[in-house]
Amino acid sequence: MNPKRKQTRLRLAHLAMASLIALVAAGDPAGATDRRGERAVESMESRAAGDPLLLIVSLRSQRITIYDANGWILRAPVSSGQRGRETPAGIFSIIQKEADHYSNLYDDAYMPHMQRITWSGIALHGGALPGYPASHGCVRMPFDFAEQLFDMTRMGLRVIVAPTDVAPVEIVHPALSMSKPVDGAMVAARMAEKDDAARKADLARLAAGAAFRESAQAMAPVRVAENLKLRAEAQLAAAETTLGAATSVEARERAERDKAQAAARIAELQAQAAAARAELQPKLDAVKQTREAAAIAEAARIAAAEAARQVAREHEPVSVLISRKTQRLYVRQAFEPILDSPVTIQDADRPIGTHVFTAMELTGGGPDLRWTVVSMDGGRPRGEVETQGRTRGGRGRDVEPMPTDPGSARAALDRIVIPPDVLDRIAGMGPRSSVIVTDEGLSSETGTGTDFVVLLSGEPQGGIKSRRRSPGAEYGYAFPRERPYWRSPFGGPFSTW
Repeated sequence: MNPKRKQTRLRLAHLAMASLIALVAAGDPAGATDRRGERAVESMESRAAGDPLLLIVSLRSQRITIYDANGWILRAPVSSGQRGRETPAGIFSIIQKEADHYSNLYDDAYMPHMQRITWSGIALHGGALPGYPASHGCVRMPFDFAEQLFDMTRMGLRVIVAPTDVAPVEIVHPALSMSKPVDGAMVAARMAEKDDAARKADLARLAAGAAFRESAQAMAPVRVAENLKLRAEAQLAAAETTLGAATSVEARERAERDKAQAAARIAELQAQAAAARAELQPKLDAVKQTREAAAIAEAARIAAAEAARQVAREHEPVSVLISRKTQRLYVRQAFEPILDSPVTIQDADRPIGTHVFTAMELTGGGPDLRWTVVSMDGGRPRGEVETQGRTRGGRGRDVEPMPTDPGSARAALDRIVIPPDVLDRIAGMGPRSSVIVTDEGLSSETGTGTDFVVLLSGEPQGGIKSRRRSPGAEYGYAFPRERPYWRSPFGGPFSTW
C-alpha cells in the first residue's frame, strides 16, 4: 500500500479512537455512537431491498433515504458540502464505483465505498459525520452504511439531491401509460445464441489443438527418417571417397561393401519417410481444416456476443429529459446520447418545476408500468437549505419526508407536446427507465459516461464550481448520426404531456 495512504488510514483510526475515548470519558457513550452515524441508521427490517432503487439525499435534513418499488427501505444521516463547497441540489446517477478509493484532489484522503455522481469529483462515500455539512462537496455516509449501500447499487442508479426531504409518490398519467414491455424472449434468445456460439468456439479450438498435437506426433517419424537418411548419405559419400582412394583389393572391396550398405540404407529410409509423410498428410489437412473451422467459430462467437450486447443495451433503461429552458427533448440509454429534438412546452414563460418520473415495475403481468414521481422546488432563496442543514444535532432527521404533490407533476406533463415523429423514435420503456421534466437545461456535467445531470439553478453549487473535471472527460451533448429508430412507449393517440 502507498505509505501516504497507510499513514492516512492510521491517522483516521487514531482520531476516531481518540474521539470515542473522549466522549465516553465525558459520560456520553450514546453520543459517541450517534457521531459514527450507526444509531441513526433506520431500516425497514420486514423486507429486503427490491428493484429498482432510488436514492434521495435531503440537504435540509442531512439524510439519505433509499427507496425501492414498495417504499423506503434504509435511511442514514449524511454530511454534505460546507459553506462555499455546497453539494449541489439536482439530479444525478451513479457513474463509477470503487470500494477502496483515495482522493486525487484532497491530499489522498481515504473515501471508502466511493460511488461517483459527477466526473468533477462529487461522490457518495463513507466518512466522518459531525452532524452538519462539513465536506468539500461529497456526501459522507456512515462507514458501515456506505459499505452496505455499495453492495446494493448498480451503475446508472438515480440519485436525487433535494433541497428538502421529499418522497416519491405513485402517479398515473396517459403519457406514462403506454409502455413497451421488454422482449424477454429476444434477450433470452440472443444470450442463448451467444452461449452456444461460445461453446462451439471452445470445441473448435480444442479440436484444432488436438489436430495439431496429432500432426506433431505424426511428424516425428518423418523427421527421424529424414535425419537418418542424411546420415546414410554422408556414409555413402565417405564410402565413395574411400573407394576412390583405395590402393589395395581388400580396401576396395571394403569400400564397395560400405557403399552398397549405405545405398540400401538410403533406399530403406526413403521408403520409411515416404510412408510417414503419407500418414502425416491427412493430419496436416486436418490441422488446416480445424483451424479454419476454429476461425469461423470464433468469428461467430464474436458476432453473437456483439448481438447479445446490442440487444441487452437496447433493453437497458431509457432516460428522457425535457427542458423548458432549451425547449428540447433528450434521450440517453446506457450513458450514451440517443436523440435530441425540439419539443413544445405550453405557456413556456411559466415555470414547470423539476420532476423525476421513474418506471418502477410492470403491473398485472401486462405491458403497463407503475410510475412514481419526485418533484423538487428549485429557486428558493439561497442560504435557506444551508442554514437549516447546518443545525447541529441533525433535528431535521426526525422530520418525515414530504410526499410529492402528484397534481403539479401531472400538470407539468399536460403542458408538453411532443411531435409524433419524435414519439415514434423514443425507445420502449421498461422498469428503471425515467422521464425528467425540468425548468433547467442540461448541466455541463452531462457528458461521456454519464446519464443526465441537472442542477437546480436556485441552489448553491459551490461543490461544482470549486472542482476540476477529470482529464480526458468529454462534455456537451453530441449525437451519433447512425442510430436505429426505436418504437415509442408514448407513440399512440397521445401527443401532449
